[in-house]
Amino acid sequence: MAEKKESRRIIAQNKKARHDYFIEETYEAGIQLFGTEVKSVRAGAVNLKDSFCRIDQGELFAYGIHISPYEQGNVFNREPLRVKKLLMHRREINKMFGLVGRKGYALIPLSLYFSGSRVKVEVGLCVGKKLYDKRDSEAERQAERDIDRAMKGNKSY
Repeated sequence: MAEKKESRRIIAQNKKARHDYFIEETYEAGIQLFGTEVKSVRAGAVNLKDSFCRIDQGELFAYGIHISPYEQGNVFNREPLRVKKLLMHRREINKMFGLVGRKGYALIPLSLYFSGSRVKVEVGLCVGKKLYDKRDSEAERQAERDIDRAMKGNKSY
């Protein structure tokens, strides 16, 4: 039997979440979308900036994912900020529910991507950073940039 080739084309990323949170674990979840929403996603009209996930009655829901209305969708368009159901196995949701119950943990959508022809969401189990943590990570990034610039300028290595 031929192996199924896994193509992963990223649609949108939540860069603010990577700045504001430490990411402990990541999970892959399907997302329940309607036809016009999928067409908007294919066009790249998605924003994950202020989104988060919540577990209600044993099901996982994403809040704040903005999918712009499809231009040719007319009456079939849905509300851009409607609550979207995420599809995961029950035991994964129960595991996350136990972890989110601890102090300071949150479920944050990190990226939206195509896996084959299906739209998937990468959900991160995150802990909020303090202001000094944000400054430390910014200082590390700046130091790496300075080293890269110095190495690029110095061709004698």
